[in-house]
Amino acid sequence: MSEKSYNGGCQCGAVRYRVDKLDLDKSITCNCSRCQKLGSVLAFTPRDNFVLKSGGQNLTEYLFNDKKISHQFCKTCGIQSFAYGQLPDGSKMAAINVNCLDDVDPRSLTPHHVDGKSH
Repeated sequence: MSEKSYNGGCQCGAVRYRVDKLDLDKSITCNCSRCQKLGSVLAFTPRDNFVLKSGGQNLTEYLFNDKKISHQFCKTCGIQSFAYGQLPDGSKMAAINVNCLDDVDPRSLTPHHVDGKSH
């Protein structure tokens, strides 16, 4: 796969977004205390490639550990479909939960595993 544009959102449909230039070949799984329990498959893109189309008022934030990643989830259905953060160089990024993208089967991907549990 190469970089493509996708639409996605939460389970109930209250939160919808579009993400451009997302490369699913660079997706990851992580075994940190959050990702492991959520079963997230994540793909990252510069924040400028992410557009929240609807549901901003229906989002709530969860911060944990070093509180650098703003985990956003729907107040209605509880699904975390994306998060905001920064790369080590300070550039803003969006972490997309590939499970929440329309017409994408994350089980067909071969994500790279990150050992977040050891960090």
